[in-house]
Amino acid sequence: MSILVVGSVAFDTLTTPTGHREKILGGAATHFSLAASFFTPVRVVGVVGKDFTAEHEDVMRSKGIDTSGIEHADGLSFHWTGAYEGAMSEAKTLGTDLNVFGTFAPKIPASYADSDYLFLANIDPVLQLRVRQQLPNVKLVAGDTMNYWINDHRDNLLKVLRELDILIINDTEARLLSGEHNLVAAAKRVMELGPKSLVIKHGEYGATAFFSERSFTGEQGTPKPFRAPALPIETVVDPTGAGDSFAGGFYGYIASQPQLTPAVLRKALFYGGVMGSFAVEEFGTDRLARTTREEIEERFRLFVEISHLDGELKPDAK
Repeated sequence: MSILVVGSVAFDTLTTPTGHREKILGGAATHFSLAASFFTPVRVVGVVGKDFTAEHEDVMRSKGIDTSGIEHADGLSFHWTGAYEGAMSEAKTLGTDLNVFGTFAPKIPASYADSDYLFLANIDPVLQLRVRQQLPNVKLVAGDTMNYWINDHRDNLLKVLRELDILIINDTEARLLSGEHNLVAAAKRVMELGPKSLVIKHGEYGATAFFSERSFTGEQGTPKPFRAPALPIETVVDPTGAGDSFAGGFYGYIASQPQLTPAVLRKALFYGGVMGSFAVEEFGTDRLARTTREEIEERFRLFVEISHLDGELKPDAK
């Protein structure tokens, strides 16, 4: 079933311990859509400038992604400049040029109205809510946010949280949003704010899914939290798109299944980890752009094996 993702399609200028790249393809919606496209059809709503060429758009179109919802505006595309040092656990922002993204007003094409799943990538919660209200009949809504929106736009963010089935954030954001240091307490508090389920990313240490009594229709009781480790990667080149690629793999797998169950969500955590592991191996979108489904299933099998869950989780037959 189709996913509609709304978010940034951008350029990144990056410096990491492995090298430097100028204005390479990036953005939350870009990484998400590439990762999700291996599992289900994806539609993108975003805005770009005159510097975004057909060659850039073809990176997404070559994976079957519907880019007709990307608006081409006068001016330049969103451009982020950042640097990583040491273990590359956190980026240092050197420059943020919003350009045409600064006046972004998402427009949902009529052909996208029948989208089955909605993902609200990291943008202004006012825009997230506006998009959600335009698509009242989607089966499932997931979203992302960041420290800036939590700190400075909390009231609007709380309105969005009440509309979410699944929220995907990292552990720092979970603590900030909840006011709790302990992640179990933080997860409980965040779900009280609205999301039915919560996925907390731990960077190189994996991700944990938390559930409320509202998470699954017809389920008896509330499933226990489930932790999926990260896949050890020998060479990390660029971690910029890891979180968005994780979200794409995770949500893309969910959208490919007939029903959301605890087992599907647990398996989705592993596919999210797989897609994040590919994203970090090269700058920008380069590795995702040439990844194959066969490679994904091979890495999934390795992931499950090292997690000692090979008797419980099986790769999809594709």
